[in-house]
Amino acid sequence: MPGRNLEKLRTDFGLYALKHQTTPALANSGAPWTTWLILGGRGAGKTRAGAEWVRKVACNDAQARIALVGETEHDVRAVMVEGVSGLLSVHPYWERPNWQPSLRRIEWKNGAVAEIFSAENYESLRGPQFTAAWCDELAKWRQAEATFDMLQFGLRLGERPRQVITTTPRPIALLKKLMADPSTALTRAGTVANALNLSASFVEQVFARYKGTRIGRQELDGEIVEERADALWTRAGLESCRVDAAPELTRIVVAIDPPASSKRGADACGIVAAGRAGDGTIYVIEDASIAGATPQGWASRAIALWRKYEADALIAEVNQGGEMVSAVLKSIDGAVPVTTTRATRGKYHRAEPVSQMYEQGRVKHAGNFSSLEDEMCDFGLDGLSSGHSPDRLDALVWAVAALSFAARPLPRIRRL
Repeated sequence: MPGRNLEKLRTDFGLYALKHQTTPALANSGAPWTTWLILGGRGAGKTRAGAEWVRKVACNDAQARIALVGETEHDVRAVMVEGVSGLLSVHPYWERPNWQPSLRRIEWKNGAVAEIFSAENYESLRGPQFTAAWCDELAKWRQAEATFDMLQFGLRLGERPRQVITTTPRPIALLKKLMADPSTALTRAGTVANALNLSASFVEQVFARYKGTRIGRQELDGEIVEERADALWTRAGLESCRVDAAPELTRIVVAIDPPASSKRGADACGIVAAGRAGDGTIYVIEDASIAGATPQGWASRAIALWRKYEADALIAEVNQGGEMVSAVLKSIDGAVPVTTTRATRGKYHRAEPVSQMYEQGRVKHAGNFSSLEDEMCDFGLDGLSSGHSPDRLDALVWAVAALSFAARPLPRIRRL
């Protein structure tokens, strides 16, 4: 029995749980919580906390139906299920559930079940229903709002469905809404809180290199850093450019930044519509960007937007797809006036003059475009936004550039 006793000791989380890994009793408002939001730095023990909470839910409720949601299916498997702090690891061997990778399903001996989902394919959450959910690294999800919304419709079983969200914070709109929600229990922890369980050399090196920097505050301290030091746009600046609606526009364009692939995990297709008013001011009027679509899918979406606004031109970057981009668009509607453009400078250098136009008040947002604005405010010298290609921003830059140098002074003539 010594082996069993050691295993029991190893997996007795009550002996090792840190304060930020302990399930809270109440939400910030003092009422029972619906969402437990754990914001932590790298290595702070977020994954262990999430896995232990799922273990407790499953082992104490034979009727539990649990959703495990990550950025990609690979992340769910490699981190949330099979990782060193994942679900299989936190159970003693006699209690360990049956993991069926081909079915994307985990079954406990008492009948509780967990299924895995990814933010890349949020439509797969349409239909299933759950008593609980664990969402990991939500701030990295490409389709955060859409995935989270779809999950909420499925959390409808049991007396009080609940969810745990474990993530390193980024200043995205969804995370801010969750933090402000009175039904959320908010827990914070930096990397140092779990230092005893980490390599001493890792802690020493990363703190020596990143302590006090923007990335250190975010990745080590678990802070939401509102502004990037090298960002071309600020939240306050964008708010000052916002209007309820655009005036009559003399020219409208739809710009596309097509992805190199339609595979899951590939870049999204940026699709943005913008127009120019008689006084020269440019108005962004819609962000219709889409992820995971085939060439026919994103081309159809772009043409639908072109028709919706009776736009004057459709601007398409061809660095990724070359002649294929124009061919796909023309195959859907040969009457669309496609203008191709090719990037010869880096993303930052292309975006810089557009950001200056915002500062001068020459570009306005006719409405709220949260996903686009998140990219804009987290875009800097590295040419990335939250670690990803800024697809929406790229399309915006092409649209504004086209309107800056191709304005038509006369009133628009609507197509019959």
